[in-house]
Amino acid sequence: MHSTLEFLLHHGYAVLLGWVFAEQIGLPIPSLPLLLAAGALAGSGQMSLLACLAVSVFASVCADSIWYEMGRLKGIRVLQLLCKISLEPDSCVRKTEGLFSTQGARSLLVAKFFPGFSTVAPPLAGVFHMRLGSFLLYDTGGAALWAGSFLLLGYGFSGQIEFIAERAARLGSGLLVLIVAAMAGYIVYKYIGRKRFLHQLRISRITVEELKEKMDAGENVMVVDLRHHLEFDADPETIPGAFRIDAKELQEKNDRLPRDREVILYCTCPNEATSAHVALLLRRQGIKHIRPLQGGLDAWREQGYPVANIAHS
Repeated sequence: MHSTLEFLLHHGYAVLLGWVFAEQIGLPIPSLPLLLAAGALAGSGQMSLLACLAVSVFASVCADSIWYEMGRLKGIRVLQLLCKISLEPDSCVRKTEGLFSTQGARSLLVAKFFPGFSTVAPPLAGVFHMRLGSFLLYDTGGAALWAGSFLLLGYGFSGQIEFIAERAARLGSGLLVLIVAAMAGYIVYKYIGRKRFLHQLRISRITVEELKEKMDAGENVMVVDLRHHLEFDADPETIPGAFRIDAKELQEKNDRLPRDREVILYCTCPNEATSAHVALLLRRQGIKHIRPLQGGLDAWREQGYPVANIAHS
């Protein structure tokens, strides 16, 4: 058997530990193929299925716990950081917030099965101060369900392991080249998808300085806060006079927006992804005088402009 396969067999648990941890900490290296391979090796008696499961769950929970703690300490800024570095579109945060809103801690049981949710859900739990015990219970359950599903799937196809090993041995050093090429292709695919997403959001924006001038001049502009209610509860400061409504609700009830004055949308996500996306959709629905606020709420606060704290109003 080729030395690469020998290495995997002799160091399989360490490789599995490091690979799963790296994926769950946010690196774009999918561990699904490795889980399937580990399950197949367990089916052929060369690895322990329970040990593979234990190692995978341990690695996943360790990575998730780091994100949970960062969310607890840094708040909503962690989610903004994730959107900046993630190859997934910025909308992943809003989708996860919606899942959290309806399912609460139970969302951790299924988050790993959805692209983008796996990395965002743990810090979100920390941001909204989920109890550590509840987080560990549900996160461990979700990790076990996720890893166990793919390990068992690989276990079921363990009869093919000899065929796979034989073909891999014939490839020799080409096997490593194929693995590296596949990983590079995956990263490029995600990167291109993100660039396309951001390209779609190119739309005329208004700066916070321009908005402040309009407000000081008494212009009748409507400012809309598009943050999800969970995000708003964690950070209840708003631009004075802003009307808060969830982005999804606004798209379904755009009759709440005036047609005779300018509407300014803002959020807190990088690239104004949410507000720009909603502005594009509403423009197609006939609302022409609508623009996203460049930099969103963060840019407004950075300029030292006044904010209203709804929690204390």
